[in-house]
Amino acid sequence: MQAAMQAAMPVLSRSPFFAQFRPEHLEKLERLGSLVHFSKDQVLCREDDRDSKFYVLLSGRVALEREPGRQPAPIDTLYPGDELGWPAIPDQRKEFSARALEPVEALAFDAGELRLVFDSNPQLGRAFLERLCGSLARHLLLIRRQLGRLAAGGVPR
Repeated sequence: MQAAMQAAMPVLSRSPFFAQFRPEHLEKLERLGSLVHFSKDQVLCREDDRDSKFYVLLSGRVALEREPGRQPAPIDTLYPGDELGWPAIPDQRKEFSARALEPVEALAFDAGELRLVFDSNPQLGRAFLERLCGSLARHLLLIRRQLGRLAAGGVPR
């Protein structure tokens, strides 16, 4: 058990998303996550898809885009430490498409498995959701600003 936790720490410690989690919570999350890689321009998820994956980026950048027609509109750029696919946690559809801007390495979690763990360990569920909500609040503010610029005919940043 100690060896599994020590093996988990280097991967999970690469992301600030997990910085405030207790060691026993990190151990549980390590068993649920898997390391995945995406190539440049590979789509991680599409707008309106119902995908069960939640990602925490370890390296690379990912573009969040709206696809109102054929031309994607950039909304935000995600960096290492950011999370992606939060709608999977409450089993909702994706609000944006996500595309790798360069090679990406991420930890992938099945949201259904996360929900089961949260049900059996409410402290871990609360810690995870508090961390996720703080991150989402920051991203929503940035996205709101970007959508305002797009609606005004401005150039996205």
